[in-house]
Amino acid sequence: MNTFMWSSQLLLAGVFLYAGFSRFSVPARRVAEGPPTSVFGCFDLPPRLASVIALLEIAGAICLVVPIDLWPPDILPRLAAAGLALLLMALGAYHARRKEPTAPLVAVFLLAVLVIVARWPQ
Repeated sequence: MNTFMWSSQLLLAGVFLYAGFSRFSVPARRVAEGPPTSVFGCFDLPPRLASVIALLEIAGAICLVVPIDLWPPDILPRLAAAGLALLLMALGAYHARRKEPTAPLVAVFLLAVLVIVARWPQ
């Protein structure tokens, strides 16, 4: 079970690292004028807000995989997964209002919920 939990955390961290770094790599003018090409693009958001979202995604991904024992065990991955799940809910509402596909966001949200439940103390 521990291998399954770590592999799901690594998969979730990989998705958010990719999404976070892809938000930084898009030039500011393309964010303002270009059509959406993926679920990870927030094209009508101000560039600063997109950068804040990217930083939150990267920080959450790092917190998912860094083993820190300053707090009780498994609290940091649960908090990171919960924060990323809240971010996914907000992004899902944003994409749903724009009539864009939200199925990938739902799948990643379910993966975040799986990490929260799997890391819950027994």
